[in-house]
Amino acid sequence: MVKRAICPFFIFLKQAMGKKKQTAKKSPPETPSGHSGVEEEREIVSRVWVLADPLCAAEGAELIHIEYQREAGGRILRVYIEKPGGVSLDDCSNISQQLSDLLDIKLETEASYTLEVSSPGPQRPLSRASDFERFRGHKAKIRVSRPINGQKNFTGALAGYSDKTVWLKIGDETLGIAHSQIIKARLVNYI
Repeated sequence: MVKRAICPFFIFLKQAMGKKKQTAKKSPPETPSGHSGVEEEREIVSRVWVLADPLCAAEGAELIHIEYQREAGGRILRVYIEKPGGVSLDDCSNISQQLSDLLDIKLETEASYTLEVSSPGPQRPLSRASDFERFRGHKAKIRVSRPINGQKNFTGALAGYSDKTVWLKIGDETLGIAHSQIIKARLVNYI
């Protein structure tokens, strides 16, 4: 039986500066291609995934989730990894250092950010379709972009995944949520 850490490990490597000069504007953030901030965040997550996934695999770890968001201290690029037998502080540090070097060379963004590599802990993020099937029966919290029956936040037992839909059992009912509408999904007290 694999023991899981109750508290996640975190490594804060450094604050990375964007490669392009920023200009002071009061309008909503947009990328040079005219995309909104949310679309830019998704593009960055996608580009980081392409760089981080093979690196994690080479280090014997699985890349499970990436977040790129604004927080009180600025932008955070948070990378969650898992490893058979658990994730150590050395695992996080090693991957963080290598990923930081890759991002300095390959990731072009105007925004500065802080890179954080972490184990998932008991609130493990769910992002891939396989996650929702793998953790069937476990309690999860899901937040969606558009209200469903006037509600954006749901908590229930994962009932599976099919046809690009996550199924969540809430009480006696099963709710289908389009995977594309999920903003955030996490297991609750997963140990």
